[in-house]
Amino acid sequence: MENRKSTLYLVVSISVVATLLVVILGAFAGGLILAPHLLEPAQAANSSQAATNTDLVAAYEQSLIDLYRTALPSVVNINVTKEFDHPSVENFESSPFPFPGMPDDPENFFSRGQGSGFVWDDEGHIVTNHHVVVNATDISVTFANGETVPAEVLGSDPNADLAVIRVDLPASELQPVPLGDSSTLQVGQLAIAIGNPFGQEFTMTSGIISAVGRTIRSGNTLFSIPEVIQTDAPINPGNSGGPLLNRQGEVVGINTQIISSSGANSGIGFAVPINTAKQVVPTLIKGDQYEYAWLGITGRTLTSDIAEQMSLSEDTKGALVLAVSQDGPADEAGLQGSEETTSTSGDNKQEIGGDIIAAINGQSINAMDDLITYLIAETRPGDTVTLDVIHADGQQEQIDVILGTRPTSFSAESEETPEQDK
Repeated sequence: MENRKSTLYLVVSISVVATLLVVILGAFAGGLILAPHLLEPAQAANSSQAATNTDLVAAYEQSLIDLYRTALPSVVNINVTKEFDHPSVENFESSPFPFPGMPDDPENFFSRGQGSGFVWDDEGHIVTNHHVVVNATDISVTFANGETVPAEVLGSDPNADLAVIRVDLPASELQPVPLGDSSTLQVGQLAIAIGNPFGQEFTMTSGIISAVGRTIRSGNTLFSIPEVIQTDAPINPGNSGGPLLNRQGEVVGINTQIISSSGANSGIGFAVPINTAKQVVPTLIKGDQYEYAWLGITGRTLTSDIAEQMSLSEDTKGALVLAVSQDGPADEAGLQGSEETTSTSGDNKQEIGGDIIAAINGQSINAMDDLITYLIAETRPGDTVTLDVIHADGQQEQIDVILGTRPTSFSAESEETPEQDK
């Protein structure tokens, strides 16, 4: 009896194991059969994503190609010849006449330079930088189709580093480039430069808008240019005067300077905002000098440590007046410059004790850049402005100032000009 039970249990166990094996093997086989079908949606999704990425890259490339082709007829390369009295030390060894008094030693010497520009209108006006064409004795302009024509300077503004030259060509051969609005720019937007870097004609580089609202020296005068655009789009010598474009192909700036220890691009370039050009260029086209309102001070942003040194609240904001130009508008209105110096961190000497401009015509001034921007954008020579002033003793006063016309040269009581009003 026991043997029969054992045999029965063994048969049942073998049957269960066999059934389980069949189920497992069936599931495995079914998995093998169904696996490709289960993987198909994931593979299809990956394929679709790869195709989408490729399409996006292709679309981006095509947009740059289209932008270049559209803007190219509007961009020009500028070649200039400038006269100088004698070879500089740098040019001495390369000069064909290195020793004065030698036979055939010319009285005058010439240097050649290059820059870029763009067509402003269909009347032959081309915009570039002041420093590209200043003191030029001969200027020629080359278009993308290879045509080279002479040009003449109509007007130039060293303060904004802008100039207008003119070529004699029919309107049908000129393609003005559309102008954008530099006040709407945002950090991160695409930026495209086209120009003549290192003499390499009609080169396009791209990057982004790295910063907006910078203030830089014009490079030609002691005055500053506000609202300047910073970009990492590669800009090199020869790009000066060329357009900085947005992705719609509109000019948003005029390339003007770079920060570099080697003279080549290091990722920080600057462009004069197109809105400044819109102000200045029409006057230059007429052959007139653009006149800026002038307050007549040298100043810098008031910092918290200087405010503390002057026994003011650390959160006091404004433009600290370092010096006033003798008999200038600020001087005549009674503004006072700094009369003391103090040591700050690192034993740096800083001026203190001058008036602080906290507002102009009711608009708060948090930094010197704010004052520069307001004077250029909102005022003209002869305007009367009301300044909210904090004196060195902490007393506050409103002072009316009749703005003058910016002089061609600036002489203030101080040699140091960290920031200059406009």
